[in-house]
Amino acid sequence: MTSRKFYLLLAVFCIVNIILHLIGDYNSGFQGDELLHIETGNHLAFGYMEFPPVIGWLAYLQNLFGSSSVFVHHIFSHIASLGIIIILGLTTKALGGKNRAVFLVLLCVIISPGFGRSQQLFQPVVFSQFFWVLSFFQLVRYVKTLNPRYLLYLTLSTAFGFLTKYDMVFFIAGLISLLLFERTRKAALKYSFWNYILLFLLIVSPNIWWQWQHDFPVFQMFSRLYETQLNQLNILEVITDFVVSLNPLTAPIWIGGLVFMFWKKENQPIAFSILISILFLAFSESKFYYFFPVGLTLLVFGGLWFEQKILTIKKWILYPVTFLLMVSGAVMIPFGLAILPLDPFIEFAGIEKEGDLTPVPYIEYYSKSKWDKTLSALKGVYDSLPQEEQKNSLIWGKHYSQAGAVNLFQKKYDLPHAFSYHGSFYLWAPENGEMPETILAYTNGEANIDFFQSFFETVIPAKKVFNPYADFEEDKWQTIYICKNPKQNFKELKQVFKNRIFE
Repeated sequence: MTSRKFYLLLAVFCIVNIILHLIGDYNSGFQGDELLHIETGNHLAFGYMEFPPVIGWLAYLQNLFGSSSVFVHHIFSHIASLGIIIILGLTTKALGGKNRAVFLVLLCVIISPGFGRSQQLFQPVVFSQFFWVLSFFQLVRYVKTLNPRYLLYLTLSTAFGFLTKYDMVFFIAGLISLLLFERTRKAALKYSFWNYILLFLLIVSPNIWWQWQHDFPVFQMFSRLYETQLNQLNILEVITDFVVSLNPLTAPIWIGGLVFMFWKKENQPIAFSILISILFLAFSESKFYYFFPVGLTLLVFGGLWFEQKILTIKKWILYPVTFLLMVSGAVMIPFGLAILPLDPFIEFAGIEKEGDLTPVPYIEYYSKSKWDKTLSALKGVYDSLPQEEQKNSLIWGKHYSQAGAVNLFQKKYDLPHAFSYHGSFYLWAPENGEMPETILAYTNGEANIDFFQSFFETVIPAKKVFNPYADFEEDKWQTIYICKNPKQNFKELKQVFKNRIFE
């Protein structure tokens, strides 16, 4: 019987969680990828170039508010983060944990800068974590009871997790463990587990069909990702980044959980499921934050280990551990959530000026001012055009975040529509017709004037916008160009970028 204290504990952590995230909303703007995800809501489909469709469905609902505020576009992220808190508490209970274990697990989540940031932004990451822990909860209940109802729930949660982010395949790979143990294998055969596999395939089939129709762009994206990033990863750096992002003081907890999850025989199918997922993630050369969902499951077992092995010897140790975790959280949370305004954060983080730059590694801390300066500059250049040119002009954003920013704040700055050939924006670029005589184009240092000179007879640099908080050289300036007399029409231009979508 679950006690009232347990529900009160969940309520307290949910309140603390939402307060921290709302403060983060107040102090921050949009991270670049969010601008792409928000735009997907204007183009409902069963898939996108970089990710499955769920983020687009959620963006569609948020876009119904007609708002460009950070709070509105973080509604579902906040709901998912609360869901993660609740499910982790329920999972800890289902595995035999009591309130002290639940308290420790949720405290470790709250004080983690990595979980704070990944569960704040409107990205598939937070929803992937939600479906991962939901699937893990159903796996625990199924292994504990062998009730086919939980096998059905597990199928549904993994299917929608796959439609949220493709990294759900690593969790699904871990389900091989159900066939490695006699008890769960017999149950799976008894319940005709292949029927659940067919149900899973039926649910995800619209996205697979979409990928097939578009020549599986996800493989092109992963190929580019491996070429530019994943192949260069160092395993020691990945482990270090993972430990730091989860808050180093939580490491003894989740490492203890990694060992303790094999302790009880009845939990071994669950433990091997986690282990298999970790191995697949490691062999795929994943970034450190790809391991966050696994980290959440390890914290559950870590809470159980601490409660059942440490507190049974010395109950008082919970108090100094709680104090240390809270103090470390107070220090580290601002490195994940913008609970401080920009200038106090710069001072708090000890970020020193480097020449004319004060490099801030988290763009959401300063993106409000960045986009305001950039779009105001675009508006100035646009207003300088003759009225006849203004009527038909469009804006070309080299990066999807640049096109996304224009379209999100279009009404506020009274700007024309933006297009791009980067990422999923390629899908929404004009298909037919002649290009307008004048196009406003803008980009950061990742592309220069010669990029646009390939497509227009005349390209004139009109204005440069300085970003004093750039964390890398290419983001220091954004340059606006007036491009005239296109050399091709939209159909030809789209063909040019067909194999350059992720460049």
